Amino acid sequence: MPVTIKDVARVAGVSITTVSHAFNGHDDVSADTRDRVLQVAKELNYRPSHVARSLVLQQTHNVGLLVSDFNTNPGGHHFLFDVMAGVHDQLAEFGYDMTLLSTTTAMQRLVSYIDFCTERRMEGVIVMGMRMNDPYMREVADAKLPSVGIDLPILSPHCGYVMTDNIQGAMHAVRHLLAKGHQRIGFINGHAEAVVSVDRLHGYQTALREAGLKVDPDLVVHSNFLVQGGEEATTVLLTKAPDVTAIFYASDLMAIGGMRRLLRMGKRVPHDVAVVGYDNIDLGEWVVPALTTVAQRRYDMGKASVDMLMGMLRRQERPRACLLTSEMVVRQST
Repeated sequence: MPVTIKDVARVAGVSITTVSHAFNGHDDVSADTRDRVLQVAKELNYRPSHVARSLVLQQTHNVGLLVSDFNTNPGGHHFLFDVMAGVHDQLAEFGYDMTLLSTTTAMQRLVSYIDFCTERRMEGVIVMGMRMNDPYMREVADAKLPSVGIDLPILSPHCGYVMTDNIQGAMHAVRHLLAKGHQRIGFINGHAEAVVSVDRLHGYQTALREAGLKVDPDLVVHSNFLVQGGEEATTVLLTKAPDVTAIFYASDLMAIGGMRRLLRMGKRVPHDVAVVGYDNIDLGEWVVPALTTVAQRRYDMGKASVDMLMGMLRRQERPRACLLTSEMVVRQST
C-alpha cells in the first residue's frame, strides 16, 4: 500500500495538520519538528499528492504563459523562447509548473479572459504578444486573477507588467548612427498596434530632435517585425527616400530581411547604408555582415515577471511597472 500522510504523522508522533504545515513551510512548526517530519517522510519514501494538495489548499501551483498568435507568428519564437526559459526556470525555483496557452484575437471575442484561465485552474497568468486593440487587453486589467504582462503596460490592482525601456533602446540605436555621421536615418517599425512600436517610434523621434534634426514622416515605414516585412518595407522606404544612409529596424528579423533586400538593390552594408536591429537574437551574430543591434534582456524579462507574480500570490504585494534597461551591441553592419 502507498504511504500516506497518516503514516508519516504516526511515525513522527505528530498530527496530520502538523505534517501538512511542515511540508508547506508554515511558521507554526518548529525547525526541529519540521526536520523530524521531513526525515520520516524520506525514510518512508512518502510523496505528497499534488492533486489532493491542490484540492485542499485551492492552489494548483500552476501558472499559465498566455501567448497571442503563437501558431501564426513563427518569427516571434526567437524572442519567445528566451522569455519562456526565464519563466520556466524561475517558476521551478518556487515549485510551480508552467502551462503554455495560446489564443488569437478571434478566440478572445468568444471566450472571456477570466473563463479561459479559470477553466484551466491557473493560479496566475503571464501574458504576452497582445495587440493594443485585442479584447483581452481590457479584460486582463479588470480581472481579479493575478496577472503580469510582458511588453504590455497594463497596471491595475491585480496586474503589473515587465518590459524593456523601448524608448531608451531606440534612442541608443539612433544616437549610435548619429555618432557615425548619419543624418538621413530611416526607421522601419513594427505594426502600429504593438505597444513596443509606439515606444520605439517615440525614441527614434526624440533622438533626432535632440540632435537638431527634423523628423521626416517619409523616413518611417510600418511593417510586421518579420523577415519578409523587413524586405518589403526597405523597398518602400528607399522608394520614398533614396538618400537614406542608415536604417534602424524595430526587430532583428526585419533588419536581416532588410539587409537581404539592400544587397539585391546593389547597396552595400555598411558602406552605402548602415543597419541597426533590435532584440539581439542569435541569428544576428551569424549573418554577414554581423548585425549591430539593441539587446533586450529576454531571459530576465521572464524571470522578473515570475518574481512579480509570486509576490502577488504569496506575499500579497501590489503589482507594479518594471522597466529593464537595454544596451547597444555594435558589430559590422554599422
